[in-house]
Formats: sequence, structure tokens, C-alpha cells
Amino acid sequence: MANDPTRNARAAVKRAQSKFERTGSQHEEAREARRESFELARKAGLTLREIGEAADLHLTRVKEILDKD
Repeated sequence: MANDPTRNARAAVKRAQSKFERTGSQHEEAREARRESFELARKAGLTLREIGEAADLHLTRVKEILDKD
């Protein structure tokens, strides 16, 4: 029974879901911090291209991030 594949699979799913729930809020916080830093950069006079270069993102992705609310 110790190597029961269905039992192991259920345990793995439970661990993965728990980890996802714990880190989900951290991911949202990081996403919001990134967007805020992009907004500050725009207010400081950086172009979308310059922000993209600093973040290693294409300028269209920077625009998408800034446009999301």
C-alpha cells in the first residue's frame, strides 16, 4: 500500500494545490508592484521602449501591462 499510485497521485495533487494557494497572493503582489513601477517609470519620462529594455520585455507587452487595471 505504501507505493499505491493513486494514493501518491492524490497526495501530489494536494501538495501542489496547497503550494499554489500559498504563492498565489505573492504572485498577485509581484504583478501589482511591477505595474506600479512601470507607471512610475512612465511618469518619470521613460518611454515604453525604455521600460521594456529595462524589464527585458517588448514594448507592446509593457503597454499591455500598463493598460490592465
